[in-house]
Amino acid sequence: MRSYLFIGNKKCRIYAACGVSQTPIIEQASEEKKMETTIAAISTAMSASGIGIIRISGENAMDVISRIYRSKGGKKKIKEVPTHTIHYGYIYDGEELIDEVLVMIMHAPRTFTGEDTVEIDCHGGVYAMQRVLDTVLKNGAEIAEPGEFTKRAFLNGRMDLSQAEAVMDVIQAKNEYALRSSMDQLRGSVQKAIRDIREKLIYHIAYIESALDDPEHISLDGYPQELLEVVDNEQKEVKRLLKTSSDGKMIQEGIQTVILGKPNAGKSSLLNLLIGENRAIVTDIAGTTRDILEEYITLHGISLKIIDTAGIRETKDIVEKIGVDRAREMAQKADLILYVVDSSVPLDENDEEIMEMLTGKKAIILYNKTDLQPEIQPEILKEKTGHPVIPISAKEEKGITELEEQIKDMFFGGEISFNDEVYITNARHKAALEEADRSLDLVRNSIERGMPEDFFSIDLMNAYENLGKILGESVGEDLVNEIFSKFCMGK
Repeated sequence: MRSYLFIGNKKCRIYAACGVSQTPIIEQASEEKKMETTIAAISTAMSASGIGIIRISGENAMDVISRIYRSKGGKKKIKEVPTHTIHYGYIYDGEELIDEVLVMIMHAPRTFTGEDTVEIDCHGGVYAMQRVLDTVLKNGAEIAEPGEFTKRAFLNGRMDLSQAEAVMDVIQAKNEYALRSSMDQLRGSVQKAIRDIREKLIYHIAYIESALDDPEHISLDGYPQELLEVVDNEQKEVKRLLKTSSDGKMIQEGIQTVILGKPNAGKSSLLNLLIGENRAIVTDIAGTTRDILEEYITLHGISLKIIDTAGIRETKDIVEKIGVDRAREMAQKADLILYVVDSSVPLDENDEEIMEMLTGKKAIILYNKTDLQPEIQPEILKEKTGHPVIPISAKEEKGITELEEQIKDMFFGGEISFNDEVYITNARHKAALEEADRSLDLVRNSIERGMPEDFFSIDLMNAYENLGKILGESVGEDLVNEIFSKFCMGK
């Protein structure tokens, strides 16, 4: 099947698969059958609270609510009320009063799912919510699958797949920056960036196809150099987005912060101090910490995943040796290392090993036990490592404010930066961008080697389609189901 785009005054042939449709193209046979049903679920947490919300969506949503809702005076017919209005009344199961409620009526298409939608605000007791939901299901609705409301919003074209995934990211956001990034994506920041690149690519795919189809009227003389400039510009944008993925991962999951040091340097005391509770066992016995301990803290709107590790030293104890090996592994993966130095003892070969592990890493040296007579000076540590040194006393809770300020400066001072640019926080998006980047490399290679224009078109199309996967255009039903299965019930 062929369709056409007009570029200037030229009619350009393009295959239907290359179209610029903004609606998802997936295997929809089973989905269409599911979309005919009316679904319902509890959309608030299943715990005692002031209010619980039961959401109903589908073509029979108004029929379901009309069977179970009665207004206070018994005269108002809920099916006849205007859209986007709220009504006070009661939910009945036959003649049994279930709960006193507020009912929000929203007619398609101006709803989250794009379908007729009803939300019942009932009392937030677990049993009360379940009784209202049971009554809804008894009167024509089916229980929703995890993420099915958002899935319907995607399938009905209310949002693309990147926005749908951002819905769950908003719910799971652990800090200010994760929430801000997720909200930006929900508003379409990733969508816009990807669409801008795809529009440039589809223009040139169409031009090449048209020239190959009608060489008498459309010339490709000198075109490869023009295309090379376009590929360079769009690949720079792809690489720019890919470059944000490391920071994006930290925004979403928190900064992986590993505490390193020799045994008895005060690592576990520092962990306890940072999280505000005695999470790690602290003793004077060297090698007390044998395994990895992980805790999350929020610092100036940023999440840190704090990881306490076994003290770095040579040991014959098999269990401790495993812990030391794990500490070395965690240091390699760390986004930030806090190197705790016992200032009351001289540096040794274990310190030398740790300082070697800091090479090329973000790190802060914590000059601990400043309440004792020092055996080493902070200037020496600064000179040996090139990293900032902060005097602290975990025992006396001194220096922690300075540590927090230093971490804050690392984030806002440019070493690790967060601003209003688009961040790639999703591993699926990163993989699709990497595939697009490889395809654009192939286009460049074909141009530089003087290959026929057909080769340009094939690889441009691969880049275009891989970018489309981020938005949910031309994706498989299995992938869609897998993504939405990770959502919570009722969303």
